Amino acid sequence: MQVSIKRIDNLIDECVTIECVEITKDVRRIEAYVKSLGDVLFGNIEDRTYTFNLTDVIYFEAVDERVFAYTKTKVFDMKIRLYELEALYMDKWFTRCSKSFLINLLALESVSPALNGRFIAHMRNQQKIIISRQYVKSLKKRLQGGM
Repeated sequence: MQVSIKRIDNLIDECVTIECVEITKDVRRIEAYVKSLGDVLFGNIEDRTYTFNLTDVIYFEAVDERVFAYTKTKVFDMKIRLYELEALYMDKWFTRCSKSFLINLLALESVSPALNGRFIAHMRNQQKIIISRQYVKSLKKRLQGGM
């Protein structure tokens, strides 16, 4: 694959163009990664507020009406609902896998079957997350390149 970079003078004209014969899963991953690069989130750890990049998030988890963002090294308490995150970042390679989890498919290492039609998502931080039966079909579609 050929890569070219062209320097421009105006920030407003900045863009990424992908030219391809076929829109494959790899092309979709590149698209999702580029789209999520500029997204900065805010989260709390104890009494301090931090900024971090969306691309660093491995998954979001809802626990007792609170949402946590998990990165490789930190866990941030978010001031947003899980369904709001899902709506905001669905086109950026995040997908719902259960009532309380929203995972970053770019941080997904593998998927394996579990009991009763469920699956297990093996994330790059070694965390295992249950994929509920009702989300298996949509997850398979997303993994096969469908956004």
